[in-house]
Amino acid sequence: MAKKKTLVNAETDKDVNAFVEAVENGKRKADAKVLLEVFKEITGKEPKIWGTSIIGYGKYTYQRKNGDEFEWFHTGFSPGKAHLSLYMTYDVNTEEELLSKLGKHKTGRGCLYVKSLADVDMNILKQLITKAIVGNDRFNVPIS
Repeated sequence: MAKKKTLVNAETDKDVNAFVEAVENGKRKADAKVLLEVFKEITGKEPKIWGTSIIGYGKYTYQRKNGDEFEWFHTGFSPGKAHLSLYMTYDVNTEEELLSKLGKHKTGRGCLYVKSLADVDMNILKQLITKAIVGNDRFNVPIS
């Protein structure tokens, strides 16, 4: 039988707007406010704080090979000190064509890192975010 576990970065009831207002870097705060709207528009979901610093949209349950179950968000972002981290929850590196048109960025397996939204093409960014929600077989579950 699966054991439901709670991750350190679990969903919380913290106030998203208060979190964004507390971001010290003015440019990062302004970008976070833009991303709040972009992610909401794409996902149709209200933002939630996950852990201490991630703003996530949607939620699903997944099971690890050992049987442990966890909840996680479908997509989201974090306005960190060094950059904006955008959590795509799919291997964003497979999107070579879109990434080549995005603008200044770095990637991790499921993350996209940008210093400023002014450095990227917002239409391309929206396409990448959309791929975290639709057309992704790994998350062929309803967004809750």
